[in-house]
Amino acid sequence: MSNKPSMILKVSALSISFIIICLGILTILGGHITPGGGFQGGAMIAAGIVLTLLVYGLEKNPFHLSHEYVIAVENISALGYVGLGLVGLAFSGFYLYNIGADIYSLVPSIIATIFHYPDTTNAGIVPYLNIFVGLKVLVGLATVAIAFQGFDKIREDH
Repeated sequence: MSNKPSMILKVSALSISFIIICLGILTILGGHITPGGGFQGGAMIAAGIVLTLLVYGLEKNPFHLSHEYVIAVENISALGYVGLGLVGLAFSGFYLYNIGADIYSLVPSIIATIFHYPDTTNAGIVPYLNIFVGLKVLVGLATVAIAFQGFDKIREDH
């Protein structure tokens, strides 16, 4: 008996994973005005990648995430989150102060306009924080799934 997935399973898993990934991106980008946000959207994107990992395996996965790519995305997302927090600390005295919205008028107007998110709700830096959190969650969950696939391959070899 063969463990190879059928062509129907491969095609449907890839199309479903694209839909899940697009919904995850939508959840991240609209997280400041809808339920959800960075964590939920990152988990949805990771679920799409995990679906392709289960069907295609580690070597033939269409979303091949190399070790260097995973490390780079995780570092960029962590540094971006900390960086936005430090910008708020530098200009207002509060870590993660929402300098784009600047509710208490603590930030110079030139700095506030840089981080002003162009939305009617004036969310400030919250959408950017959602993006960084989503990337961090995506890479973390995908790394766990990739590690499990690698452990499974090692077990099959021995």
